[in-house]
Amino acid sequence: MDPQVIVILAGLILMAAIIGSLLFLRGYSGKFTFDTQTGTRPRASEGEGSTSGVKSNGRFKLLTMGVASVFAAIIAKLWSMQMVSSDYYDGLAEKNQTRTVTTPAPRGRILDRNGVAIVENRASLAVVAYRDLAENRIVVRHLANVLGMPYMAVLRNIQDNTEGAQSPHTIATDVRRSTIAYIQEHIDEFPGVRIAERTERSYPHGTLACHVVGYTGTVSQEQLDAQEKMSEEERAGSIAYQSGDIVGQAGVEYYYESLLQGIRGEQVVQVDADGNVVGQSGAVPAKSGSDIKLTLDINIQRACEEGLALGMKVAQSTSYHPTCGACVCLDCTNGEILGMASAPTFDPSVFVGGVSSDVWDVLNSDSGDHPLLNRAIGGLYMSASTIKPFTSLAGIEYGVYTADMSSNCTGFWTGLGEAWGKKCWLESGHGVRNLETGIRDSCDVVFYDLGKNFFYDEKNPEGLQEMYRRWGLGAKTGVDLPSEAEGRIPDAAWKETHFKDLPADQRAWGAGDMTNIAIGQGDILVTPLQMALAYCGLAMGGTEWTPHVLLSAVARDGEGDVFSYEKKKRLTAKVKAEGALDVAYRGVHSMIYEESPVTAAHFTNLPVQVAGKSGTGEKNGEDPYGWFIAYAPFDDPKYVVAAVIERGGYGSTCAMPAVRTVLGALYNSPDDRPYVGGDSTR
Repeated sequence: MDPQVIVILAGLILMAAIIGSLLFLRGYSGKFTFDTQTGTRPRASEGEGSTSGVKSNGRFKLLTMGVASVFAAIIAKLWSMQMVSSDYYDGLAEKNQTRTVTTPAPRGRILDRNGVAIVENRASLAVVAYRDLAENRIVVRHLANVLGMPYMAVLRNIQDNTEGAQSPHTIATDVRRSTIAYIQEHIDEFPGVRIAERTERSYPHGTLACHVVGYTGTVSQEQLDAQEKMSEEERAGSIAYQSGDIVGQAGVEYYYESLLQGIRGEQVVQVDADGNVVGQSGAVPAKSGSDIKLTLDINIQRACEEGLALGMKVAQSTSYHPTCGACVCLDCTNGEILGMASAPTFDPSVFVGGVSSDVWDVLNSDSGDHPLLNRAIGGLYMSASTIKPFTSLAGIEYGVYTADMSSNCTGFWTGLGEAWGKKCWLESGHGVRNLETGIRDSCDVVFYDLGKNFFYDEKNPEGLQEMYRRWGLGAKTGVDLPSEAEGRIPDAAWKETHFKDLPADQRAWGAGDMTNIAIGQGDILVTPLQMALAYCGLAMGGTEWTPHVLLSAVARDGEGDVFSYEKKKRLTAKVKAEGALDVAYRGVHSMIYEESPVTAAHFTNLPVQVAGKSGTGEKNGEDPYGWFIAYAPFDDPKYVVAAVIERGGYGSTCAMPAVRTVLGALYNSPDDRPYVGGDSTR
């Protein structure tokens, strides 16, 4: 019954009760009294003084005034409800009968720099129903049989309120069209069941760039809890999520969630007293998220991944068994990432509709090499000999090992005494080498001497570490991707803290520690992106641009870009010592063309000159880790390519083919030389 009618009826009943009471009181409190002793008829009272009759008359008047006040209040309230607040109460009544539910919006697509779709949306059909269907167990069981799902799974999905009590509950997604056709043809057998159109993420190139684009999943309870804890200011600029929303969980999908996430639609539904949906009315359609263009070039991205695979194949021909690695290609003039590969890969499509616990366990097991890890930004490695150009800059800058100095390499260095002797990678020895030829031939002895000199230098005992940090090593690059690792440039303070439980003599920084990091070994840790960026700075005379994968955001109507990434300078590494950079430049250029004829043969067939450096990292109990980094053109640098292959052997054997494959894609000049294992270059 209408709430207003109930109020009016209650008021009328109250008025009737009060009037009846007054009439009763009036009938027994007049000017006549009854003689209870003689039983005679009523007789007139004497006078109008302070008698019981007069007092009753006064009380009657007061009661009359009170009743009149109550009537006035009731009439005023009735008038207010009927005339003034009728719209308000109509709204309350309407609200009790309707609910507003939201409908999901398609996410924006992810494109490469040329507009080629890396991640797009595809149409999907879902079977949905409102929660009251759970009461009809016969229909539920019939539907389960048709869908090929367990009865309890269908029932649980119908009863699940994560999508909202009045929203249609998703029973099954990506249902086969033959099954949909059967349901629609026999719709009278499935009362309350509907077919809904949805969009699902689609990956036309499979696993290509999977670590960059990431994957999506249902918003977690932790994310919802974090949203509840946000301040009003923080909420004002963020998306309000609801249980059941699909959100980015890794890579670009996560980092640029605010651009890719669409705007929900709204649907008004009528409900009965129990909250069950009985009808629908107006709707506001959902708006899809913005498409975004990445700096990736799909051809360069493919070359990075194919290059990694080739490098591993070459390593396997030399009895190594690599399964992991990374390769990254940058435009050193602006920080744009043209390609970023990590191995092993994963299939982002397994997350569509929810990943099973079995698949999740495989993706995160220690025995599976952790394919979800983006090793280009999250993998931590010893830099190996790729750091030697920067070591030479430190020696010249602080005067501990100048360009005029040299060392005699016999294959075994005893600069700290026979008991602390160290091998050069070339055990037969290089002979006399200076910084330039030491970089070219990757002679460890030159850099052992340099590291020793730093350790005993009273003015700048940690000048080597300072030079590494000057080029951004051991620090996050600021790339617009989640889960970037920081790395480590070890020094005396770090060792004291890290080994605090060891005796004092084992915590102290020693000359051996310094000679180790001088050749990129020991406790130094870098990411492939950090090293690639350091070589970008080297190629550009000290300027490093912040690496990024976002190129622009496309307008929702598809007409033009609403946002374009503006390059940002990360740092400028200044080297004051005159001629220091020239020594490094000559060293990395001659390493490509003079150190090994085998290596040179793979680069002389390119249309441009290249500079680069190989490296081989050593880790206790494991096969060597191979590095190779190059930039081109040498005289006007534009591109830097870096690759590392875990447990793949010498860098010039396993990592070099990966870099050469990418350079071939950049200059449309594939390598026509065969790759053979066992190259002597480090």
